[in-house]
Amino acid sequence: MREGSTPIRRQYLKIKQQYPQAIVLFRLGDFYETFDEDARLASRELEIVLTSRGMGKGHKVPMAGIPYHALDNYLARLISRGYKVAICEQVTRPGETKGLVEREVVRLVTPGTVVEPGLLESKSNNYLVSLVWGEEVVGLAYVDITTSEFATTQFPPHRLVPELERLKPSEIIAAESADLPALGSDASLTRLEDYWFELETATQTMLDHFGVSTLDGYGCGHLPLAVRAAGAIVHYIQETQKGVLGQLAHLITYTTDAFMALDVQTQRNLELFQASRYGTAGGSLLSGIDLTRTAMGGRLLRRWLGQPLLDIKELNKRQDAIGWFADNTLNRSRAISLLGEVADCERLINRIKSGIAIPRELTALRRSLEIIPKLAEILEPLGWLKDELKPCPEVVDLISQAIVESPGSLDQGGVIRPGFSEELDNIRKSSKNAKQYLADLERTEREKTGIKSLKVGFNRVFGYYIEVSRPNLSQVPQDYIRKQTLVNGERFFTPELKEYESLILNAQDRISELEAQLFRQVCQQVGAETGRISASAGALADIDAFSALAEIAVRHSYIRPTLTTENTIDISGGRHPVVERTLDEGSFVPNDTFLSNDDAQLIVLTGPNMSGKSTYLRQVALIVLMAQTGSFVPAASATIGLVDRIFTRIGAREDLPAGQSTFMVEMVETANILNNATPRSLIILDEIGRGTSTYDGMSIAWAVVEYIHNHPRLRAKTLYATHYHELTELADILP
Repeated sequence: MREGSTPIRRQYLKIKQQYPQAIVLFRLGDFYETFDEDARLASRELEIVLTSRGMGKGHKVPMAGIPYHALDNYLARLISRGYKVAICEQVTRPGETKGLVEREVVRLVTPGTVVEPGLLESKSNNYLVSLVWGEEVVGLAYVDITTSEFATTQFPPHRLVPELERLKPSEIIAAESADLPALGSDASLTRLEDYWFELETATQTMLDHFGVSTLDGYGCGHLPLAVRAAGAIVHYIQETQKGVLGQLAHLITYTTDAFMALDVQTQRNLELFQASRYGTAGGSLLSGIDLTRTAMGGRLLRRWLGQPLLDIKELNKRQDAIGWFADNTLNRSRAISLLGEVADCERLINRIKSGIAIPRELTALRRSLEIIPKLAEILEPLGWLKDELKPCPEVVDLISQAIVESPGSLDQGGVIRPGFSEELDNIRKSSKNAKQYLADLERTEREKTGIKSLKVGFNRVFGYYIEVSRPNLSQVPQDYIRKQTLVNGERFFTPELKEYESLILNAQDRISELEAQLFRQVCQQVGAETGRISASAGALADIDAFSALAEIAVRHSYIRPTLTTENTIDISGGRHPVVERTLDEGSFVPNDTFLSNDDAQLIVLTGPNMSGKSTYLRQVALIVLMAQTGSFVPAASATIGLVDRIFTRIGAREDLPAGQSTFMVEMVETANILNNATPRSLIILDEIGRGTSTYDGMSIAWAVVEYIHNHPRLRAKTLYATHYHELTELADILP
């Protein structure tokens, strides 16, 4: 540290030393300032002016700043470019302490720990993932601190990349020494000290966090890698997010075996979440069926598509709810209309509990909670779903009594409703009376002195004053005390004016302090009801997803599929859920499909280009997948035997970064299918062997079809589209 540095410089350097890998935004009054290399970087990335500031005798340092009220905009740009940002706030007010205002970092913002609404996609989770890599088993934990979703698992290594594709994390944390494979993820990778991931450390972190003596109650006590991943993620949040950790009150231990497995290629080939042609959500299955009205419902529907179920009982429960909404048009319309008034309660309650909510977020929560009794009345016939809603009349009453209908910011004041605090009301009344005195003072002083141009004014430097123009100075009374001389006159005050000035200014400070204090108290009281509010938020998401899927079913003539454990897929009049809507109404030609492991295991599909083969293949896979999310499906009728995995090998592409040609990519993907498919799988193959010569390609395709059909471990239901017409001969050869 340079000799002669100013106290504020020494304070900054001490804080920066603690966060060397982050850009420190250092609060100075109404600005966040950056210094030294951070300033140069911020100037370049944010396109703001780089200047300098004296920080000691003959010592200037680079500086660049942003207004505090514009933080979200600039923060979004830094986070999107992979930077970590330490938010350093003034934790004491000027004048409260002698000397320098105290400052400390209140939050380290990383891609996986963003909480600002403007930096988040409303219908997508922002996951932080923790990985523990083992040769035989992988531990994975994930959390969304904006919704308090916290889960952990462990599984074989081949399930890792598909799970990351499903979660689409913004940030992944792993041990410094971990030798991770290619993850196939765009997430920011953060390396942490190894001891965070050690079993003993992680277990103790989890026990301390939940206040328990064993993790068996969370279902992960016997899963060491899952515990290590979860413990490390809790530790990371402890270190970076002050005040957030208390929101993670529940941990779900799950197994990927409870859901249909969807590898990366299948998710992309079926265009579940984004269209491969454009790389955007438009044209995807999700965009085609997402009519949800709330952010919570949108996130839930996305999770359902990424985790199709293998439990017929749970699927029938979803189908029953969707069917009820589909059959009850009036109730469905009323529910959808009410849901349009519901805010993102999951994220709101987390912001409130963590102490970062603003006043209008409390009123948004109140309005949303007021919807619950109305929805409960509509859902009376759906008892189990109605019971998930937890009315919170005490919270509604508290917010109604405490917060005005359309609050501004706490800085602006006027947030706390009159009548909520007697002390605040009295101070406001005194301040109002004093202001009225000052409003009347100008008139009375003009009458008393005869100076018609006399004015009473205020500025931040000199406070309240009486201004008299130069020609009228001879008429100034003896009790006026000179305060400031101007070019065209002079400003004065009186002892009485000074007394009222002190009363008003002190009252304003006290009002601001008291409003902030009362607002914090209200947030704490509301936060104490997090359990009930979160439960209701989950129920609102369910209702939204069910009613949205029912609306889609009614609009596009979807039917309820019959689900079975038999190895059969029988679809009559099936349609592609996305493609049919791009065509004129009625022009899409429906198709039938029958597959059975016993007597119709494999369909070989031939035909010219642009004849609809690829559309048909995807259509069958999407109908099966939709059925296993609980949705109705685009068909005249459908019986779906539950599928454990959907495999797809579609299109020709090369993977240059991995050094793989088109042919090599085809073979790797085909090998993955042959090695991992089971008799309960559905395989979609669209051309195999096109990356090599015609004869070799046909030989490979023939061998693959024979292997799938004949191997006793495999015998999976398969749809295969090909240009090799010779393959039709297999119908006569294979029984």
